[in-house]
Amino acid sequence: MERKKILFVAEAVTLAHVGRPLALAQMLDRQRYDVHFACAPGYERFLQGSQLSNWPLTSIASARFLAALAAGKPVYDAPTLAQYVLDDMRLLQELRPDVVVGDFRLSLSVSARLVKVPYVSVTNAYWSPYVTQRYQVPAIALARVLPIPLADSLFNLVRPLAFALHSRPLNQVRRAYRLPSLGHDLRRIYTDADYVLYADIPEMFPPSDLPASHSYLGPVMWSPPGELPAWWDGVSGMRDIVYVTLGSSGQGGLLPQVLQALAPLPVTVIAATAGNVDVGVLPDNALVADYLPGELAAARSRLVICNGGSPTSQQALAAGVPVLGIAGNLDQYLNMDGVLRAGAGALLRSDRLAEEPLREAVLQLLSQPESREGAARVAQQFQRYDAGARLAGCLARILQR
Repeated sequence: MERKKILFVAEAVTLAHVGRPLALAQMLDRQRYDVHFACAPGYERFLQGSQLSNWPLTSIASARFLAALAAGKPVYDAPTLAQYVLDDMRLLQELRPDVVVGDFRLSLSVSARLVKVPYVSVTNAYWSPYVTQRYQVPAIALARVLPIPLADSLFNLVRPLAFALHSRPLNQVRRAYRLPSLGHDLRRIYTDADYVLYADIPEMFPPSDLPASHSYLGPVMWSPPGELPAWWDGVSGMRDIVYVTLGSSGQGGLLPQVLQALAPLPVTVIAATAGNVDVGVLPDNALVADYLPGELAAARSRLVICNGGSPTSQQALAAGVPVLGIAGNLDQYLNMDGVLRAGAGALLRSDRLAEEPLREAVLQLLSQPESREGAARVAQQFQRYDAGARLAGCLARILQR
């Protein structure tokens, strides 16, 4: 039987948007599928051993992406997306995949349709128009100058206008190719595809009137490959372990403050810097590496402290470990809303972080059983979902048509 060609496209603005499609690509049966991966240069170390055919594809710089998020401005302008479309089309026409799977590559909304390749988008359920969200003001200027309750109220008043502004660039590019507008709801921009797969579970993010072309994959786990630090084997059996990783999405600079806040506590801290943070003088109870295998680190911990994003949150919850999210951007607040509703963690603001409230939150999550029980319930729910099998089922249905 001829193997079908599947192309995964990562929008490499954060490591999470590389790791998730990379994990999914590695789940596919190579006897049935010829699997290709497209990503911006600079992530080659994470592809080592993946046995994927790798294709270079330009993305905007991560620093530009994070600066736009911090300012509450649109991440892309129309010229950038127009160039993305041209780059996508060159790759699609050269490779001619049977299906293209994109993670936050918004230009595929245009390019895949023009080249007539079935397009699957992988995203989070909290960006779906069919999932009810509760919006909180992220760490933008509004939250820095006003009390949070007032900033929340104003944010929810102006959010539809902000979503409309963020939707304009892609709609402008679509108009240039005589494709219909997707309207002014940013959630439609983020979920415009022939098929949409949510890397979440409906128990945490319940849908309403979900169309047949949308479905849940369940959690998608990925840890960066690499050697374990020299101290790794000696951690087992130590006092309460707290795993800290603030990722590559803006909060990394808070890691030294978090480590100092945890220094007086009777815990052992294992931390990952994502390779971009100088932590300075380490407290006596902290062990640090550039990258750690998140699933293994979470499994040996009693608490995970992260930026509130879905990748690390899912690793923690899969191990039945509560999450303390120090959230900054809107994506992280939306994910943590699901964690909180599941009773599986706590939320702190990155723009209001102080050491004493952080210590109090850590001690509360370590001492009270409710959050651990909530995380254990989510872990049981996660076990019902096999992301690889669900992706393969989706591809089989597409290819049969």
